[in-house]
Amino acid sequence: MTQHQAMLVYDGDCAFCTTWVTRLKNTLGVFPEAQPWQWLDLKQFDLTDSDVRSAAWFFRGGEAFRGHAAFGAVLRMQDSLGLRFLGNLLVTPPFSWLARVGYFFIARYRHRLPGGTPACAMPNQRS
Repeated sequence: MTQHQAMLVYDGDCAFCTTWVTRLKNTLGVFPEAQPWQWLDLKQFDLTDSDVRSAAWFFRGGEAFRGHAAFGAVLRMQDSLGLRFLGNLLVTPPFSWLARVGYFFIARYRHRLPGGTPACAMPNQRS
């Protein structure tokens, strides 16, 4: 991957995450390359196992975006002015505060959301 290519890194073991990446890929006009973190050399992206287990990541033009900011960055790539506006809102306070909390709850409880499975639970929730 070169510095200017865009890539979304997500949890490929999570059915909820995989379903939403597929839905967004089929819905949005512009979508970056998307790869499960399990297929990547995390050192190449300067990520740790903990980083990728807790959030999705988006890389573009030498920048890294995590969680809600990653989703906002993908929306800012779109041709639609409305989606680009929404992408900017997601990273602008006070909207970004709400987006961060919303992303946290979605990530934490993704195993309980539609499409989620027990395998989607965060590592500290598996017993």
